[in-house]
Amino acid sequence: ILCQEDVYLLELVRYIHLNPLRAKLVPDLKTLDRYSYSGHGVLMANVKKQWQDTDKVLKFFGQKAGPAKRAYRTFVKNGISQGKRTDLTGGGLVRSVGGWAAVKALRAAKIFEKSDERILGNGDFVETVLAAANETMEKKYDLQSRGFTVDRIAARVAEVLGVKQEDVWAAGRHREIVRARSLLCYWSVRELGVTMTSLSRLLNISVQAIGKSVIRGEKLAEAKKYSLTGK
Repeated sequence: ILCQEDVYLLELVRYIHLNPLRAKLVPDLKTLDRYSYSGHGVLMANVKKQWQDTDKVLKFFGQKAGPAKRAYRTFVKNGISQGKRTDLTGGGLVRSVGGWAAVKALRAAKIFEKSDERILGNGDFVETVLAAANETMEKKYDLQSRGFTVDRIAARVAEVLGVKQEDVWAAGRHREIVRARSLLCYWSVRELGVTMTSLSRLLNISVQAIGKSVIRGEKLAEAKKYSLTGK
């Protein structure tokens, strides 16, 4: 689910992080604080997952780590009594605006919202996301129709970075290898639409490593103005 910040993000974070408690995988909040299979434990600094951005959430609760964590935990605790919330289990108009009563109120006021089951947010947010998604899909199909594959992307990476094509596929932490792999991951995932799971199998590295490489590759492409199509 993609959600709109501020209004929905914190509620969604709380709801998702309480899933193990609702499912009775943990008996109480104290145990959830140290539960390894939920992002809550990471936010409480009891579980380490380098890929999880804790600042994104904690900044809503304070500037200093200690008080922010305590305020966040109180916020989560207050959500336990809410139980299952259908308005936070997906997108769509009914969920995004808070239920059928809210939908009827909007219609009575002649306010009509764009909706999509995959997106949690107001109409303008949904419109923006769908427009970006359509642009991405059009680019993906255009590249595929022109014969672009991961192998062809690897050849383009070798060309723009001035390295051998086998170096693009090589394992290791050498600067040029990391740069090549990062650009390969970025263009493959973001431009061609290859899934990170399939790319992780191809490169024999974890999905988390692919995610980090995509971010590095994006920064590299933007900084150096590298283009996959050579335009």
